Amino acid sequence: MLENIFKRLLNSQGCILIEFNGEADHVHVLFEAPPQVKLSQLINTLKTVSSRLIKKEFKSHIENFYPKSAFWSRSYLIISTGGASIDIVKEYIQNQDQKKLNSSPPKS
Repeated sequence: MLENIFKRLLNSQGCILIEFNGEADHVHVLFEAPPQVKLSQLINTLKTVSSRLIKKEFKSHIENFYPKSAFWSRSYLIISTGGASIDIVKEYIQNQDQKKLNSSPPKS
């Protein structure tokens, strides 16, 4: 559901969602945006609208985990892919949470 919300919102701003994945406490979103898009406003829109829609859809379930009104933290990180190819970044995003599932405990 969250991926679909982000895709719709990005498309409405002339952006393209390339890859989406995450872990229990954060998401990774790879997207292409035209130069006129103000990224801070775009991120604010993604977080505000997705929070509102998810809280509405899953109200009784979310109240057990998020007693406060804030769904997202106020922080975000935007990185350009400068030196890395899009394929490398997509692979990184696709493999989120896999390192935890596939890693074994350190040997003593």
